[in-house]
Amino acid sequence: VQLQASGGGLVQPGGSLRLSCEASVRTPNVNTMGWFRQAPGKEREFVTAQRLGDGKTVYADSVKGRFTISRDRAKKMMYLQMNSLKPEDTAVYYCVGDVRSHILSSMRSQRSYDYWGQGTLVTVSS
Repeated sequence: VQLQASGGGLVQPGGSLRLSCEASVRTPNVNTMGWFRQAPGKEREFVTAQRLGDGKTVYADSVKGRFTISRDRAKKMMYLQMNSLKPEDTAVYYCVGDVRSHILSSMRSQRSYDYWGQGTLVTVSS
């Protein structure tokens, strides 16, 4: 395992949660990192991604304005701050990375990422 996601849990609607993703020391320096999620019974979908060289960031419309991606490159850590959580945000969240610096359209595609974390479950429920 080269990416390790953590921070999932149970949170009430309207609450906040921060996910973390740690890259192992053996992971090459990635230039595009992001998050995908998969809700029960649904296909995996794009959440957000960031191109590390210039900081260009894209978000899915469903999370725009509520979620924020950030990273600490020196520590090989990536974070997903999730605010104003909704029940429909319930899913297993996967951190992803790739050594290539992708164009914006490619950043939304699962096929653009060679490295995947094991996933962390986020449940939004009262």
